[in-house]
Amino acid sequence: MNSALHAIRTIAKRELVSYFTSPVAYVFLVIFLLLTGFLTFTAGSFFERGEASLSAFFAWHPWVYLVLVPAVGMRLWAEERRAGTLELLLTMPITAWQAILGKFLACWLFLAIALALTFPVAITANVLGEPDNGAIFAGYLGSLFLAGAYLAITCMTSAMTRNQVIAFILSVVICLFLILAGFSPVTDLMVRWASPALVDTVAAFSVVAHFEGFQKGVIDTRDLIFFLSVIGFSLFATGVVLRSR
Repeated sequence: MNSALHAIRTIAKRELVSYFTSPVAYVFLVIFLLLTGFLTFTAGSFFERGEASLSAFFAWHPWVYLVLVPAVGMRLWAEERRAGTLELLLTMPITAWQAILGKFLACWLFLAIALALTFPVAITANVLGEPDNGAIFAGYLGSLFLAGAYLAITCMTSAMTRNQVIAFILSVVICLFLILAGFSPVTDLMVRWASPALVDTVAAFSVVAHFEGFQKGVIDTRDLIFFLSVIGFSLFATGVVLRSR
């Protein structure tokens, strides 16, 4: 058990260091902070709302992550395959699942750092009023799991191809489906030709519907299980793809 954790920690450290030794990490952090700031304070009319809450901040996260998370995660396995180092990595004294977990956790930690750097938004809400900090905490927690779900899907698509652009496009398409699955225009269109059971099943895959509870300050076990299931299934599929290679 200790050796397995050590292997995962070693892979995660190697991967995390590789982010910050290149300008990619800093470019992503700047873009993420500027984009969330613009969408919150300008497009989200933060000050015009007249309420001390971060609803305008969290509402944009499913869409911001749709592009930025695949952009960060598309290189996880595609770069290893392109450079020819995948075989070398998997012949080291580690198992495939240790390598998968190590890489995933490193990238997820990087996204957590980016999310943590948005703390001035929460401070601003507290300075201007008396927000529900419990709801803010729940929103941040839900946002972290949302990013983890997108990242796990990107990890899976990255393992499928050595082309990072293809991995990026595939992950964006899959994540977009998970966003649109619960949208009213989509479900209203499906009602015309699909059974109510099928419509409800498709809507249950909506990340927005499961993220809304966190935005309201409700940490529902069902929502946690949903995000953990998406992460678990995607990482399992990544292992299947890597073994088939």
